[in-house]
Amino acid sequence: MLLALVPARGGSKGIPRKNLALLAGKPLLQYTLEAALASRQIDDTLLSTDDEEIAAFAAHCGAATRYRRPRQLAGDDAPMIAALEHALEWYGREHGRTPDAVLLLQPTSPLRSAADIDGAITRFREAGADTLASVHRLSEHPCECVVTEGGSWQYLVQPPAVCAGRQDYPGGFFFINGALYLARTEVLRRERRFLVPGSTLLYEMPRERGIDIDSPPDLACAAALLGMHH
Repeated sequence: MLLALVPARGGSKGIPRKNLALLAGKPLLQYTLEAALASRQIDDTLLSTDDEEIAAFAAHCGAATRYRRPRQLAGDDAPMIAALEHALEWYGREHGRTPDAVLLLQPTSPLRSAADIDGAITRFREAGADTLASVHRLSEHPCECVVTEGGSWQYLVQPPAVCAGRQDYPGGFFFINGALYLARTEVLRRERRFLVPGSTLLYEMPRERGIDIDSPPDLACAAALLGMHH
């Protein structure tokens, strides 16, 4: 049984009341709830919030909202894993069973679709993976990035000595975009993290659907991307 957890606390840094901020006329949270509810592979979706207005809106969208995240797990500094563990314990007590896998769907990735979700879960199950994270190709190639220290700099990744241009750079560079994290519950409890270097399965998705909303310009970019696809 696979449980999708949607973390949506009331507070936020970059954008006030971010989870209810409007994107093309719809609250940000609605995009993730609609994708989760349209997924064929998710068995149950649980909202994790400390906020009554967010809970009321999620209920209106059709999500299960009886659970409340404790205030001490909803601050800026509260680790996400602690909030996940608390929600899982509550779900186990409430339903008398623990999901065998947990999918974390952050509302800050509004353009991730039900097809992305189902593709990732299918891949995760077929591979018999312990953990999975969504990625997209880097737009800035590391061979064009520099790191500074003191008064000097060096390339993040050394470009090839003879190189006609970007197409000659070594490939295989991806960005963990935060749109999808998936883990077997027992592994999540043991590791207390989704990302285990070397063993986490990477699921590639289109860069435009991996956009992460952190600031008002991100909302404008997402609105423009939505406009292109409709």
